[in-house]
Amino acid sequence: MSKLIDVSHTVHDGLITYPGFPGPLVCDFLSREASKAHYDHGTTFHIAKVEMIANTGTYVDSPFHRFEHGVDLADLPLASLADLEGLVIDATACADRAVDPELFESLDLRGKAVLVRTGWDRHWATPAYFSGHPHLTAATAEVLRTGGAALVVIDSLNIDNTDGGARPVHTVLLGASIPIVEHACNLGSLPRAGFRFHAVPVKFRGVGTFPVRAYAVLE
Repeated sequence: MSKLIDVSHTVHDGLITYPGFPGPLVCDFLSREASKAHYDHGTTFHIAKVEMIANTGTYVDSPFHRFEHGVDLADLPLASLADLEGLVIDATACADRAVDPELFESLDLRGKAVLVRTGWDRHWATPAYFSGHPHLTAATAEVLRTGGAALVVIDSLNIDNTDGGARPVHTVLLGASIPIVEHACNLGSLPRAGFRFHAVPVKFRGVGTFPVRAYAVLE
């Protein structure tokens, strides 16, 4: 039987995903108590109301996130998000914050979901998560692009170095129509290969990022 492994964070009221970005507001639109007036005795429902920015929890970036005329979530092909052959790159031993291209250069990346495990998810929901995070480099992004990666995933605050305003990894990957998943977790529970990967958002028009339930299927 297949085994499913969840690699996405739980979203909850007030969750801070990125410094300076507000957490979601989760409340009742229709409470169970209020619903009693609308249904037969013993029948109740709950309808939640959620207000949040799109960059919350574990989320996917589409090209529209970076480029005005890029593909948005509604037009992202499922083939770039679901039932992809997965490959985990263990970058936990990198001496520097930057994950350089040497880890990727000799690998077959074509058509794969490339999951970069940095171990930074151990700091999730703590102040340490927001500074000094591991990230890819522009040269690494070029290797992923030329290698034909279908999707790139990282378990860190951002796939780019956020010390300055440049975002070369987003620019290279999204410019090549390669979606990015940030803030993944639990990648240490996955094998290096031999699994299928899924990270599908809601089919939103005019939206560039949105939370996903990201998971691997192990045979």
